[in-house]
Amino acid sequence: MTIVITVLFLTEIGMGLTGFSVFFLFFGMMLFFDKALLAIGNILFVSGLSFVIGLERTFRFFFQRHKVKATSFFLGGVFVVLIGWPIIGVVLEIYGFFLLFRGFFPVAVGFIRRIPVLGSLLSLPGISTLVDKIGESNTMV
Repeated sequence: MTIVITVLFLTEIGMGLTGFSVFFLFFGMMLFFDKALLAIGNILFVSGLSFVIGLERTFRFFFQRHKVKATSFFLGGVFVVLIGWPIIGVVLEIYGFFLLFRGFFPVAVGFIRRIPVLGSLLSLPGISTLVDKIGESNTMV
């Protein structure tokens, strides 16, 4: 019983940390790539992910053989932001994030298409072709 409560509590903490990371990353970019806000957002994102899925699963997720390129771009971008080059670091992070999480994009697109208002927005002519390409992404390349 206490283990279940502890796991749920850690998951809630992880979701909070991830939410704060989005906040810090967004405002770090809005304030002309502020190094401090972006660094805090990156640290909160990685720690929040670790709280949500656990340290072992986080390590296994990032360091799979077929995700070495994606992990190196993402963590390299975090490192570049931490040493003081935020624009280059964010570009590296975005590319690495896309490579790491592209397996989740088809699931997310399918889920969003079932939401009434957002589903109709995704059906608009210009947006639907882009969303179809994202929804068909190959996860093993």
